[in-house]
Amino acid sequence: IIEWGNGVFGAQAAAHYYFGVSAANLDPEQAARLAAMVPKPRFYDKVRETPLLERRTSIILNRMSDAQVP
Repeated sequence: IIEWGNGVFGAQAAAHYYFGVSAANLDPEQAARLAAMVPKPRFYDKVRETPLLERRTSIILNRMSDAQVP
């Protein structure tokens, strides 16, 4: 379980905390952003917009679209 912020544990809690939806209802960009935050989730809780986070989110989104079955 990842601590996404002060007292925010797990993907379900993070989805509610950051986006106001359940983890099952995250759109691809939201899911990619949470995945991109994994190396430093508590840092990104305080600093939510960085070029590195944007780049990682974009990479993950591209990989997600490449992995989709036609």
